[in-house]
Amino acid sequence: MVSGRRSRKTDDPGGTVLPERVRQAIRQEQDRSEILIGWIQLAVIATFATLYLLSPKTAGAAGVITAWAIGAYLGLTVVRLVLAHLFSLPGWILALSVLADMTLLFGLIWSFHLQYGQPPSFYLKVPTLLYVFIFIALRALRFEARYVVLAGVVAALGWFAMVLYAVTADPWDDMVTRDYVRYMTSNSILIGAEFDKIVSILVVTAVIGVGLVRARRLLERAVAEGFAKQDLSRFFAPEIARRITGAGREIMAGAGEARDAAILNLDVRGFTRLARDLDPDAVMAVLADYQSRMVPIIQRHGGSIDKFLGDGIMATFGAARPSATYAADALRALDELMLAAERWTSEKAAADGLRLAINGAIATGRIVFGAVGDKTRLEYTVIGDAVNLSAKIEKHNKSLGTRALVTAEAYDLALAQGYAPPVPHRRHPNAAVAGVDRPLDVVILAA
Repeated sequence: MVSGRRSRKTDDPGGTVLPERVRQAIRQEQDRSEILIGWIQLAVIATFATLYLLSPKTAGAAGVITAWAIGAYLGLTVVRLVLAHLFSLPGWILALSVLADMTLLFGLIWSFHLQYGQPPSFYLKVPTLLYVFIFIALRALRFEARYVVLAGVVAALGWFAMVLYAVTADPWDDMVTRDYVRYMTSNSILIGAEFDKIVSILVVTAVIGVGLVRARRLLERAVAEGFAKQDLSRFFAPEIARRITGAGREIMAGAGEARDAAILNLDVRGFTRLARDLDPDAVMAVLADYQSRMVPIIQRHGGSIDKFLGDGIMATFGAARPSATYAADALRALDELMLAAERWTSEKAAADGLRLAINGAIATGRIVFGAVGDKTRLEYTVIGDAVNLSAKIEKHNKSLGTRALVTAEAYDLALAQGYAPPVPHRRHPNAAVAGVDRPLDVVILAA
């Protein structure tokens, strides 16, 4: 069952089975193309009708046949357009539509010799044949070569039948000539000229078909890469995803950029105990809820998520995307994060009895931003004293009994960049932060 289902899937250029969502996206584009084809066909039939109304009429059944043919084509086109709006048209309807296009077109061309009282060879000279190429080209909008090939083959066979009828309609009248001037100035038939028309139809069909096969591969690749880009934006910060997908050359480890940036660290106190006491699904649900509250706030203030460290979040401001207000942005984000964290922990305590606390810290400084790893596994990250210092200050919250700390240097820089504290903040000079070999001035952003 599985293998049979997979065998019907479209393969990508690399020979692997295209994901269902890629094929679904392509089908949706094809459905929209069918609607566009229907509207173009309406324009074509409107042109036919206009030309018929403007052309001189002759008595007899020919005019009635032409009028009925145009009316039938109009009705068929309207029905097909309505169906295309309602649902995805199956292949047999599309094939019948191709046959109907060519049948009605050649029917109109065939009726010209009756309409004007001329021998059948008369219709071989009408320029209406050029509409064949419009109908063939229309099928290219679906990015499926088979319908283009079907239209071209039917058109070539149809014209061959038209020529054959013109040659054999009157066995007593030899209309075939080898004189080009006579062909151009009479109703004579030049077999070479009709052969050229058939060859032109087939060559145009082949060229469009080959182009469509190549274009289809590019379409599949483009759709697949579009989904991959969306997925990258979920696994990476949007700035990182754009950097990866928009890279002009292959991304290699070992190349970095030095920038001034702010590093934010968040951590959930008590989460290790929570993970030990709750079942895995409950643990992951709490973690997902926490991250869904924090991440949008960070991104709204211009921050980029560098990584999730279990229950910790490390974000950068001014690293992935340079900013002249990176420190101010980071402190504004941390202010809002602490308010959101207070609401979240209160909700969890009331609803589930969970005793949690979220701590945060910010440090600023010169960092190096770039890709690390090897050719099989790369990761964009930041390296520098500010990265380590932010993590250490975050842990120092436990020693001071605070919820959010920033270095005095980061705080003063944020003020210079336009940060306006929502409440007065207390400075804590000469803090003995574990892992830091000198006393450090910090500012308590949330107690």
